[in-house]
Amino acid sequence: MTEPNPAYHLDIADVDESAPADPRNGAHPRRWIGVQFECCHVYARVYRNAAGTAYEGHCPRCAAALRIAIGPNGTPERFFRAAR
Repeated sequence: MTEPNPAYHLDIADVDESAPADPRNGAHPRRWIGVQFECCHVYARVYRNAAGTAYEGHCPRCAAALRIAIGPNGTPERFFRAAR
């Protein structure tokens, strides 16, 4: 596996954890952001990692790695464009 491209690194603010639980099983929904991968012109959801420190994923076509750190001074935006 290749190292993530530094051009795909962006600090964002975390989302509010007080989202309502799923009434069927009491679980909170899995956090995600929407990313338009410019490399292959495709959209995908990118999910937060288990540690809760970043959103990590890959382009669904070319597998370009994406890691977006969650930081205190980030942005509240939920949709992004990733370009090389």
